[in-house]
Amino acid sequence: MTKRKHIHLQPLGGIAGDMFVAAMLDAFPQFVAQVFSDVAAVLPPEAGEARLERVSKNAIAARHFSLASANPEAQSSSAGSREVVTDGNPARHYRRKQHAPGSFIEMACGTAVAPAEARLGSYREIRGVIEAASLSGSAAVHALGILRVLAEAEATIHGVPIDDVHFHELAGWDSLMDVVAAGSLISAIGDADWSVSDLPLGSGQVKTQHGLLPVPSPATALILEGYPWRSDGVAGERVTPTGAAIVRYLVPRGGSKSRAEGTLLASGYGAGTRNLPTMANVLRVMAFENAAPAWASDTVVAAVQFDIDDMTGEEIGIAADRLRSLPGVLDLLLFPAQGKKGRPVTVFHMLVPPEHLRQCSDAVFAETSTIGLRWILCDRFVLPRSVRNTGEGVRVKEVLRPDGSVTRKAECDDLRAVGGLEQRRRTKSTFEGTR
Repeated sequence: MTKRKHIHLQPLGGIAGDMFVAAMLDAFPQFVAQVFSDVAAVLPPEAGEARLERVSKNAIAARHFSLASANPEAQSSSAGSREVVTDGNPARHYRRKQHAPGSFIEMACGTAVAPAEARLGSYREIRGVIEAASLSGSAAVHALGILRVLAEAEATIHGVPIDDVHFHELAGWDSLMDVVAAGSLISAIGDADWSVSDLPLGSGQVKTQHGLLPVPSPATALILEGYPWRSDGVAGERVTPTGAAIVRYLVPRGGSKSRAEGTLLASGYGAGTRNLPTMANVLRVMAFENAAPAWASDTVVAAVQFDIDDMTGEEIGIAADRLRSLPGVLDLLLFPAQGKKGRPVTVFHMLVPPEHLRQCSDAVFAETSTIGLRWILCDRFVLPRSVRNTGEGVRVKEVLRPDGSVTRKAECDDLRAVGGLEQRRRTKSTFEGTR
């Protein structure tokens, strides 16, 4: 039995990038220093500085994460736009390179607007800033993963290659800050399971560079296809594209069914900018620890099945090889069966992630003679595994079993150069017997 963290997101008011970061820092204040340091690594002086303030939303104490403008006039002109609780402590600003690690402090001040000229534009530009920065742990990997979710959605919506995507609503330094801060937090948390409650639908329209668009925005709707939504009658944009990308990156489709249970370690509230009339505009984070077996890490896959009775064996072999090579295909098995009128039938059984279902279905119809297929979504249990390179050209898959033991299997393709069956078996045994 191994203890695992499970973090559950409850978007009462909604979810945005800044709300996620604020809620996580409220629940895990020990990560404030790391997050602020990573943010400082990507923000130029003219963009401003990260700010974490204490606010109240419908009588619920929460944190708000935002960008403090480098322009004092812009900052002072918007002060007083929200109720601020300071606990009697004067507001002080974090200045990059002026405080030792761990000296970051909460700040209480008004909404700030980043200078209009301090903006990024393309996916390539934003990716380059993150890749060039010196970030902690795996923060860059996670930040780039979230960013790619956004870029792929925009590329699909506008019908352009991903490198040609130009973000309009994600072009400000504050949006880059949210993505990097989220990546920093995910890195700091480490291995954990994530789940999310039903997402608030909202209503109305949002003003963008492309004119008025419906709520949820096209990017948000595309990113969160397959996730459960609810309508609570409260209007406005309740889930932003950045918030949607974070959910998609952390919680697989169907992952919202994961049970959030165990020992409650911490909880936190992240505030949105708006004040909602009938509820607190907050995202709640609840962090649990449970003693779950290693195999309790579940994912959702689509099981696809179809039958072939009018292709030759050679044609079936070619089709199977091409389908196996598709991105996202987890497994493909062929079974002999007997169909109508006693005809021999080959049954194809594929496992694919839900997000690859449409692409794989199109490939099935292109590569085989079938005119129909069946699919269902399945929960599955998977054991934690990793691939270790031995340094001698042989890869070894290591699997953690529920009792804590580790089993190993050498990659047979890497043993092709070893002559003779018995020699291959001895070589394979040598690698599987070492850690």
